[in-house]
Amino acid sequence: MRTEITIAAVFFATILTAMGCACKLDGTRPNGAAGWRKGEPVAAALTDEEAAAIYEQVTRSTNVRAWSGNPILPGWYADPEAVRFGDRYWIYPTYSAPYARQTHLDAFSSPDLIHWTWHPRIISTKQVTWAKRAMWAPAAIEKHGRYYLFFSANDIQNSNELGGIGVAVSDTPDGPFEDLIGKPLVGEFHNGAQPIDQFVFKDDDGTHYLVYGGWRHCNIARLADDFRSLIPFADGTTFKEITPEGYVEGPMMFRRNGKLYFMWSEGGWTGPDYSVAYAIADGGGSPLGPFNRVGKVLIQDPSIATGAGHHSVLRLPGPAAGGEGSDQWAIVYHRRPAGTKERDHREVCIEPMTFDTHGHIKPITITTTGIHPHPAAPVSTTAQPRQ
Repeated sequence: MRTEITIAAVFFATILTAMGCACKLDGTRPNGAAGWRKGEPVAAALTDEEAAAIYEQVTRSTNVRAWSGNPILPGWYADPEAVRFGDRYWIYPTYSAPYARQTHLDAFSSPDLIHWTWHPRIISTKQVTWAKRAMWAPAAIEKHGRYYLFFSANDIQNSNELGGIGVAVSDTPDGPFEDLIGKPLVGEFHNGAQPIDQFVFKDDDGTHYLVYGGWRHCNIARLADDFRSLIPFADGTTFKEITPEGYVEGPMMFRRNGKLYFMWSEGGWTGPDYSVAYAIADGGGSPLGPFNRVGKVLIQDPSIATGAGHHSVLRLPGPAAGGEGSDQWAIVYHRRPAGTKERDHREVCIEPMTFDTHGHIKPITITTTGIHPHPAAPVSTTAQPRQ
């Protein structure tokens, strides 16, 4: 008998197994959870009530945390890029400090969105000789077993200054990363877009796009297969402007159920009104647009935090083979704690992100609780009959 099981239930029941705790649940049915014995692997279908009972047992009798809490990372960080590589989640943030001190990037990894490991200085200006300051907003992607980190540096104000968007590579997601081409990949202004806040979007056909831009302009360009250069589009242009209504900076894209979502930040990043908005692509959902603005989905709550923005999105792995069976999503973003107006006092947080029946993103509530644990490694849901 093959049945579905919630990720949270499997996760906590597995923890209980590992800790030698018996899980006493009422009710019986073929291959059900009732009668599960100490030391047995969990291979059963649980109802929501049973999952809740497991949560209760775990949180009452162990030190396992049922929520991530917010912020999820220690210290001042911003512009988080959240990805999943294999059996771990990774967050690559900006080190939130004065520009002159932003000379390196750190990373954090977790098996479950709860317990995080710090990986300091995965890259710095020592590896990127053209970068002097303002290393910002990394974007990470894996390709052919290597890990690529796109970043911006130097906060250039015109095309005559040295800086812009660079790319680095490593054999492991925790670095160290080395400069891939020894110069900026995008080192000039095009269509009015400052070369910052890059995001790499891999479309369903395998094409990789660089989506980026500050100063209220957003460009898209096609990346070469080796990520060392950009490939012109069919009409000969390399940079196409796709700026949606209200756009300021911090773009990212993802697909869900046949729709292409384009998200970004708007408002001033130093102020309380920094926020996240989104659009959905017309027609077949081309990354080149056009995009129809829907509205804001993440805004401040002055009682908790202000300046909520510059985010990334995680699709959480499901129980199916390969871990792609889930329609559970999370948004990872930065915000400024209530009571502080210090520009660089930004912290990384996480919330669930859900959709309505029309595919629109529901308004996201900022919280101090965050999200439930969710293992990065996919789990099997095949029920095994007791011998």
